[in-house]
Amino acid sequence: MATFEWQGRTLRGEIKSGVLRADSEAVLRATLRKDGIILVKSTAKKDTAKDKFNPKKKIESKSIVIFTRQLATMITSGLPLVQSLDILSNQMEDKNFKGIVKDIKERIETGSRFADALKEYPQCFDSLYVNLVVAGEEGGLLDTVLGRLAVYMEKTAKLKAKVKSAMIYPISIIVVAIGVVMVLLVFVIPVFETMFKDMGATLPAPTQIVVNISRFVKSSIHYMIGALIAFVFLFKRYYRSDKGRRKIDALILKLPIFGVLTIKASVAKVTRTLATLLSSGVAILESLLIVAKVAGNKVVEEALLVARSRISEGRSMSEPLAESGVFPPMVVQMIEVGESTGALDNMLNKIADFYEEDVDTLVTNLTAMMEPMIMMFLGVILGGLVIAMYLPIFKLGSVVG
Repeated sequence: MATFEWQGRTLRGEIKSGVLRADSEAVLRATLRKDGIILVKSTAKKDTAKDKFNPKKKIESKSIVIFTRQLATMITSGLPLVQSLDILSNQMEDKNFKGIVKDIKERIETGSRFADALKEYPQCFDSLYVNLVVAGEEGGLLDTVLGRLAVYMEKTAKLKAKVKSAMIYPISIIVVAIGVVMVLLVFVIPVFETMFKDMGATLPAPTQIVVNISRFVKSSIHYMIGALIAFVFLFKRYYRSDKGRRKIDALILKLPIFGVLTIKASVAKVTRTLATLLSSGVAILESLLIVAKVAGNKVVEEALLVARSRISEGRSMSEPLAESGVFPPMVVQMIEVGESTGALDNMLNKIADFYEEDVDTLVTNLTAMMEPMIMMFLGVILGGLVIAMYLPIFKLGSVVG
């Protein structure tokens, strides 16, 4: 899409001029003709360095939430959509997001729908966002829908942060511990080994085992690094396949503690997303298709797609969800009550609230429980290495004594 400086003449003979973005001069001519202006002259402007932006750049979810919230407030206050987008774009610091919002505004000015303009930037506005905007435009409730969307995105980001905190803490501690152990085995223990050789004493069994491990690690560390890189590469490639993703996601759900956390977080996300879509007027079949894409787990995704297929055949949603064995019985029963009372969206919001709170409690308890276990793990590993390396020194001291 290029920027054109144009001059034209109205049907009354008045001279008009302006600046407009269009895909081509033909599109510009057609757009002006709709406004009763005959194009006389046009010049394509080159974008200045200031106006350039990366349209494929992924924008932070926090920035999109703030944009959505502010846009909803402006429209509720009575400002037109184009003017609201213009105000928001002018106050943005991120040049890429600013360029995207400006382009969306200009597309709307040329006759595009807001939702169609958003579709041009899928890396910023996913199918859920676009479908909610479509429902809002068609129902004349764009401000209400944007408000719901902002609340949904805020709660989803909060839930994601909780799950990440539960996963990152133990993983980071274990990675640091492994790094420290590797440094000891590769750099520190060989120094002790040289010192023990000079002493000429027979090494205790624990010390000899640690020295042997150090020799092995030092001689084959490049193979170990290569094997780790190959494993990560093959794992990612396998996970990208449908079969691999399903097997790994099913395995995650069977893990003792993290499996429970994963299913509860997934239920909270699925129910919150579905409630937001249904309350905004999106059809249930379309809603389930969107929800399945954002489920975050292949097993849950397949269960939702099966439920969608059954609904299209005239069955209720709760039956196939119960048959899948993925969703907890309480969730299925509450969905069944929501369907029978005609208040499914409200019931789904209650389920989401309950499971979001449950995830928060589980993460807190999990962190508190894992702290002493991790400390014990570090103490045994690092303490064992230190004791093993000082045993010959203690033995020598007793002999001298």
